[in-house]
Amino acid sequence: MSDTRTLTTSRRASRRTPAVPESSAKAVRLRSRILLYVALTLFGIIFLFPLVFMFVSSLKPDAQILQDIDSPMAFLPVGDISLDNYFGVFDRVPVAQFMFNSILVTVLTVGLGLIVNSMAGFALSRLEWKGRVVVLALVIATLIVPFETIAVPMVYWVAQLPTLVIEGGVLKYDFGWLNTYEVQIVPFIANAFSIFLFTQYFSTIPKSLDEAARIDGASWFTIYRRILVPLSGPAFATVAILTFLPAWNQYLWPLMVVQKEELRPVMVGMQYFFQLNTAWGEVMAYTSLITIPVLIVFLIFQRAFVSSIAASGVKG
Repeated sequence: MSDTRTLTTSRRASRRTPAVPESSAKAVRLRSRILLYVALTLFGIIFLFPLVFMFVSSLKPDAQILQDIDSPMAFLPVGDISLDNYFGVFDRVPVAQFMFNSILVTVLTVGLGLIVNSMAGFALSRLEWKGRVVVLALVIATLIVPFETIAVPMVYWVAQLPTLVIEGGVLKYDFGWLNTYEVQIVPFIANAFSIFLFTQYFSTIPKSLDEAARIDGASWFTIYRRILVPLSGPAFATVAILTFLPAWNQYLWPLMVVQKEELRPVMVGMQYFFQLNTAWGEVMAYTSLITIPVLIVFLIFQRAFVSSIAASGVKG
């Protein structure tokens, strides 16, 4: 009797909740995926509007840029299109010298920063020593201090630092780092956020690897170089991007400490276009030239960047 009741109940339940055909479920999933891709494409197009406007405007004369600014024509390469603005940029500023300076400063800052910050992150995450938590807290606390509040004291101190200069083929001892490459590089090698990110990422790697290496006689530096570094490619790529962007975009600091034109980076070169009458077409051409390296670097490291952020647990 109970079996009959159970069979009757199951039949009623099956009538109330009919099974969804597999083809219908696939259609729903396909529709959801299409809607997601459409939404992502629309957002991507919106975020690309400033770049498209910049590149398109760099091909137009100033009069046409101002004429098309209130219409969709501002995003279309139509009208009097030419490369005159790019030629004008090279006539107005030493673009090649500025590019060389920025590339040199950025490469050295990123390269040295990866070494210094990763070693600091290794010490904070893998080594056991007193005060480690306090030091990490102090490092993180420096993130709340705006650079503008310490810029003037930093100018004073770098002006007092000892340096070696070559004058007339003779090596001399002097004071002051102003108007040098090192003043644009050394203060930005150590970075609090980079140390924190390396610390977080290294903490996700099992410490049993360290113990096994120590049993085999490996030193801590060998563990760092042979184990941690090869396993932390995404973290290194992320720090490279996060260090590259501010190093490439430096404006305030070089403007304060570098007065020689042959040592200035690309961002300081922007002020050349706002003297007397602003040449908007040349401004767009110049910004296009200095934006291309940033886009190339991001496209190369984007997969490692996303995977590192996901693995390190850094939110927001």
